[in-house]
Amino acid sequence: MAKQPLSPFTKQQLLPQEEMLEILKQKGELFIGIPKETSYQEKRVCLTPDAVAALSAHGHRVLIESKAGEGANFTDKDYSDAGGEVTHDTKKVFGCPMILKVEPPSIEELDMVNPQTIIISALQLKTQSKKYFETLASKRVTALAFEFIKDDDGTYPAVRALSEIAGTASVLIAAELMANANDGNGLMFGNISGVPPAEVVILGAGTVGEYATRSALGLGANVKVFDNSITKLRCIQTNVGRPIYTSTLQPKNLLKALKRCDVVIGAVRGKNRAPILVTETMVEHMKTGAVIIDVSIDMGGCFETSEVTSHDRPTFEKHGVIHYCVPNIPARYSRTASVSISNIFTPYLLHIGEEGGLENALRFDRGLKNGLYFYHGILTNKSVADWFDLSYSDINLLIF
Repeated sequence: MAKQPLSPFTKQQLLPQEEMLEILKQKGELFIGIPKETSYQEKRVCLTPDAVAALSAHGHRVLIESKAGEGANFTDKDYSDAGGEVTHDTKKVFGCPMILKVEPPSIEELDMVNPQTIIISALQLKTQSKKYFETLASKRVTALAFEFIKDDDGTYPAVRALSEIAGTASVLIAAELMANANDGNGLMFGNISGVPPAEVVILGAGTVGEYATRSALGLGANVKVFDNSITKLRCIQTNVGRPIYTSTLQPKNLLKALKRCDVVIGAVRGKNRAPILVTETMVEHMKTGAVIIDVSIDMGGCFETSEVTSHDRPTFEKHGVIHYCVPNIPARYSRTASVSISNIFTPYLLHIGEEGGLENALRFDRGLKNGLYFYHGILTNKSVADWFDLSYSDINLLIF
């Protein structure tokens, strides 16, 4: 009997198999517009030439308005050499599908925006009007506020970066204001042998307070930190790596510290307004020539004597105490602030490109989704809705 020829296939291979299809993720090409900042004394820019070079290398287009980087000492040539396209036409920049700005666009600028545009900027809720949101809705804009974007660890990277700058800057500014050249009391921050160190009081143990503490300690000052959160006070001791004077906000202890200090830095936040921790009477008890730096002035200020000032005329004197109350301290160091903002934006933009556009990126990135406050003209942020008495929709019901 003849032998049956052996089958080249096994029984398993002869059974019907499911077809495996390769799914290619379609990369998106972004077209980003960077207009020149028009807000008062705003010198920062969202992307540095290095960031533009990285985006161009990934096949994205960046259109920059001429002199947009001038305030941060980046020339048009720096941008064009990095692969960016430079134009004098403001309308052309606002006509891009994606717009990147530091300050939120004005109503006039929104008129130049095309329908369905993506806008990424700060929101600055306290300075906005209802008309601003109505304009966004009529243009069916998708808008992200970079101060609401969360990192993987639940922190707000843009807010933290700018708070780090504000904290360090507050000490540098105080050191300048105490110099004789600025009609200060002639005290030096440095820990000079045989000379008692400068006394610094810091109100608030958040990021601004931490970086102000680091800088003041680095210059040799004697630092006292006040905050009502024991956890924050414990963290600041750990983060600066040495034991420092910390206290809860008890009026008796605070007044005693204010009477002795040379510099006091206010860095507390509130839900809607910063709480007033230092009354006018307390300021009257301070030393003549002492310096107040109110970093929380953008939320109303935590000193009763504070009044908003500008970078042109940053100080005023009250009860013999020098007050510095400029709301936009990081803009004073525009290049450092621009590099810091750019470092946050660039990975997000590359991620949006890799995911094939903002829609896909929002689906999988909860931190990015947290920054969204408008989606195709629909308001998606509850705090904005409550503030302006507008209706809103949950973003999770719009993006699946």
